[in-house]
Amino acid sequence: MADLLQRVAANGDVEAFRALFQDYAPRVKSYMMRQGADPRTAEELAQETLLTVWRKAALYSDEKGSATTWIFTIARNLRIDRLRKEVAWQPLPEDNDEQPSPDPAPDEVMSEKERGDRVRKILAELPPDQSEVVSLAYVEGLSHAEIASRLSLPLGTVKSRMRLAYHKIRDALEDLR
Repeated sequence: MADLLQRVAANGDVEAFRALFQDYAPRVKSYMMRQGADPRTAEELAQETLLTVWRKAALYSDEKGSATTWIFTIARNLRIDRLRKEVAWQPLPEDNDEQPSPDPAPDEVMSEKERGDRVRKILAELPPDQSEVVSLAYVEGLSHAEIASRLSLPLGTVKSRMRLAYHKIRDALEDLR
């Protein structure tokens, strides 16, 4: 292939270029499609690549790499230039403002349900005295002093039961952190 390229560079050999075109145009088009270009754009880029090869054949040097590498480098650079020119984002028309749904995402709903089920199971496994103080504190919203008063227990006992329950719950839910 390098000899064909040198013939194109030396004297504009049309037959040598035709051979290059027939060999590389389908390969460059296939490469462009693998890079995400649609068939029409891939065809345009393949033709543009080989037109650049025709115009710049004199710049090729086999000391810097193979002809294939040189041609595909041109193709890659043309693809990058094309992507830079494309409009990446366009605003919606004024009458079509979309708002994200206020509903939580399905995976969040499922995760929250699973977490809730685990917490309820852990609470059910607590000893009754610990479960009772946790329920009074977090379901009814009572302070430790109010719980002590309601259960006729010393404040220190309520705090101890709460601390024991808290450690058991925390250890059981360690993987959710």
